[in-house]
Amino acid sequence: MKNLVRLSNFASKYMAFIVLAAAGISLLRPATFGFAAPHINTCLGVIMFGMGMTLRLEDFKLVLTRPMDVLSGSLAQFTVMPLLAFIISKLLNLPIELAIGLILVGCCPGGASSNVMAFMAKGDVALSVTLTSISTLLAPFLTPVLTLALGGTSIEVSLSAMFTSILQVVLVPIVLGLLCNRFLPRVVEEGTKLVPLLSTVCLVLIIGSIVGKNVDSLLSSGLLILVAVIIHNTCGYFLGYLVAKKVGLEEAKRRTMAIEVGLQNGGLATSLAMTHFTPMTAIPGVVSSTYHAVSGALLANYWSNKSLEKDENHKLKNVKESIHV
Repeated sequence: MKNLVRLSNFASKYMAFIVLAAAGISLLRPATFGFAAPHINTCLGVIMFGMGMTLRLEDFKLVLTRPMDVLSGSLAQFTVMPLLAFIISKLLNLPIELAIGLILVGCCPGGASSNVMAFMAKGDVALSVTLTSISTLLAPFLTPVLTLALGGTSIEVSLSAMFTSILQVVLVPIVLGLLCNRFLPRVVEEGTKLVPLLSTVCLVLIIGSIVGKNVDSLLSSGLLILVAVIIHNTCGYFLGYLVAKKVGLEEAKRRTMAIEVGLQNGGLATSLAMTHFTPMTAIPGVVSSTYHAVSGALLANYWSNKSLEKDENHKLKNVKESIHV
């Protein structure tokens, strides 16, 4: 068990590079992860179940105790990223299928790894967990509606079918994980130590199988969609931080907001694209999953070396000034 826990810690720390390596292997040897293709939704469900195991009902109390933090974060999540995806797809004149795929990424909830990234970045972890949970719970309703509103005129979108898919692969597993945490706390306490390992394995299988299926499309349009994903992701970080700053949140919360807004659930976008659209529509989700893992880790590592003292000193200065006045 100790060796598995060490392996799980290693997977958590280097998840970005493990996923990147899997994508590279699939580009060179497309059949490597072909066996996982029929099980993409199952793999995503396992990731969501693992996320649910880390949640407690108490995590949602933040909605009542800090409503402005949660409201601003949730609004930014489902406005900034969908609109950015739409604008970028127009500016870069992306082919219809790639445009729909990017919009789908933008309309998905926050990535499951964002909580770890927020912790590494010295952010507000409680806020991160709450925002990820809220956006995921809202996803069955908002993701289909937003995708239809921004891209439905180009490719037919079935609201009911997409709602059902998200319900099956996201909401149900998360609720089951939450219930396990509530009624089987001792089992979950041990099990959550292996969640990073299990999530990384499932993410590798998802990315590896999709990349293997779409090698030709990735080689022909990979650079274009990579540019689109980089712009989308970077602007998401920046605007998420800016929104938090504008509503008066302190530095730790700004970092959390940036990560929550910028990191999307590319695995869900990939699964939905493969289920409801075409394989080419899944490419933005695949590229996003890989790139977001790398950029999120790099940003978190950068912030981990940046003190929050500047923000604290600024607040102390304001208090002193108010006393003198």
